[in-house]
Amino acid sequence: MRNHFNFLIISTILSTFLFLLSYIVTPQKLDQEKVSAYECGFNPFDDARSTFDVRFYLVAILFLIFDLEVSFLFPWSIVLNKLPIFGYWTMIVFLIILTIGFIYEWYKGALEWE
Repeated sequence: MRNHFNFLIISTILSTFLFLLSYIVTPQKLDQEKVSAYECGFNPFDDARSTFDVRFYLVAILFLIFDLEVSFLFPWSIVLNKLPIFGYWTMIVFLIILTIGFIYEWYKGALEWE
């Protein structure tokens, strides 16, 4: 327990020191190019507060959901031979729910792009 506390203290001090050092060492001179809006090397074409199509958000949410699914699958696959049968079937139910959600999104047309 003491080693964990020491590690927490040292890492907090080190990260705070490096953050402050990078702020002190970096020159803080502002010029017109640094404070101007930037959009892929061009001047902005339109207002930055324009609305986006909801499909962008749906695709982002789907990506997050299936990205998190993979983050649960890796540890599960590593300890699969040590898990009781309950751990196996819990993950199978989780995967079935995700598959049903994916089929629902596909059926609703969230994956269609025009």
